[in-house]
Amino acid sequence: MVRSKLTHLAAGLALLWTCLALPAQAESEVDLALVIAVDISFSMDTDEQALQREGFAQAFRSSQVHDAIRNGMLGKIAVTYMEWAGSPDQKVIVPWTILDNPESLMAFADKIASTPLRRAQRTSISGAIDFGVKLLENSDVLATRQVIDVSGDGPNNQGRGVVQARDEALAKGITINGLPIMLRKPGYLDIPELDVYYKDCVIGGQGAFTVPVRERDQFIEAIKTKILLEIANLMLELPPLINRIQSASTTNCLAGEMQWRDRWSN
Repeated sequence: MVRSKLTHLAAGLALLWTCLALPAQAESEVDLALVIAVDISFSMDTDEQALQREGFAQAFRSSQVHDAIRNGMLGKIAVTYMEWAGSPDQKVIVPWTILDNPESLMAFADKIASTPLRRAQRTSISGAIDFGVKLLENSDVLATRQVIDVSGDGPNNQGRGVVQARDEALAKGITINGLPIMLRKPGYLDIPELDVYYKDCVIGGQGAFTVPVRERDQFIEAIKTKILLEIANLMLELPPLINRIQSASTTNCLAGEMQWRDRWSN
């Protein structure tokens, strides 16, 4: 009897030791880990911000998006929604959330829509990308694909160079897509071809793409389209929009920094 008890105890201790020795497992495997990085700089007026919020909320309420998630290999994705402005200003609005059923998607959309709007100074796309990379590294999910979705209405004008931030993210296997917002005529801190700037200086990775917004009535539908493409992974059927080997970019990726310098030197 004593020997039997000792045998069971030893077996239990061995099992406990095995469990402790196993490497930590990711909390969940998902088809996609998506960082939604939204510009809230002062160049975005409150109407634009409200449209932007509504666009993302409607996207996650859309039955097409629900179907795209369900049709994935695992049928679930992880998403976080963050806002950014200058280099020291990034804030998570909705933390990492597993979306795998209509209830979780509706709750995620409601959190986006219900958070009060805010605005902040400067525009640091590089800061948004760097913050997005950290969010992905600390997501506690094992994702087949990692994507940072950057929306904004102006070029980088603070922090380190956007190309450096982008290239370091790409080296980690992350794809960066863009939503350049071009609703107003270029001002003193805007550039006329923001879509080209995003294509040449911001986005990258396998199947990277942009969805420019040029009219207010396009805003919500453009966001829904972009989210759907990212979730359904349809962009992989398209040729990459950046190919540095065959053609060098002619865009000045320091245009925003130069505009800001010129503004304060005069």
